[in-house]
Amino acid sequence: MNIFADTHTHLYLEAFDTDREEVLQQCADAGVKYLFYPNIDENSLRPMLDCCAGHPFAYPMLGLHPSEVREDYAQTLASLFSHWGEANFVGIGEIGMDLYWDKTYAEAQQKALYEQLRFAQEHDRPAIIHCRKAFDELWSVLKQLKRPIRGIFHCFAGDAAQARLVIGKGFLIGVGGTLTYKNSGLQEVVRQTGLEHLVLETDSPFLPPVPYRGQRNTSRHIPIIAEKVAELKNLSIEAVAEATTANAKNLFGLHE
Repeated sequence: MNIFADTHTHLYLEAFDTDREEVLQQCADAGVKYLFYPNIDENSLRPMLDCCAGHPFAYPMLGLHPSEVREDYAQTLASLFSHWGEANFVGIGEIGMDLYWDKTYAEAQQKALYEQLRFAQEHDRPAIIHCRKAFDELWSVLKQLKRPIRGIFHCFAGDAAQARLVIGKGFLIGVGGTLTYKNSGLQEVVRQTGLEHLVLETDSPFLPPVPYRGQRNTSRHIPIIAEKVAELKNLSIEAVAEATTANAKNLFGLHE
């Protein structure tokens, strides 16, 4: 069986409260052995950690989602960072910038992003970046960093030129369900990007792949995304599974 990693899934959210164990079993049956949970805010931290308990294949992260950033972001980050010793957080995420709906807190988002990137560097963890309608603003923050950074640009929505910039900065490209959408710009990015720079994700319960659009997404759909990558790159799904899972394990420091 192919072994897959979902580098970005929120199976700890309320959308799975009634059947979480069943969903986790479905993931395992589909070969999705590694599940990486990015945090959203202070309220999501405990449900996420509880979801990881008893599931050795689930790995938590610590971070403040850009849509949750407000003027008091410094206090919120201080409170979040105080939980660092409570678990083996494998990454700092989900962090970044989102100016799609509202630009009110654009400056605060930039400052919160910078602080969290510095935290990632200090603790030698990858950063999981959310970027929506804010590439230039986010890139200006990344350029302020004096030391190397690594991580994933989650749900990548840029073009091939931006992908090359991101990869050159030390990031992998997160490929999810949008790859299966008609006329997705991500398809050309995947065609032009080496497999060594790609990881798979679902963003469950959001952004389900075709033919499940409009339904709740789960990590068991990772093989569908892998099949699309294989098709676009004229590779076997076995090759895609092996490479993307290795990329994820290397990034998050899993060496078992």
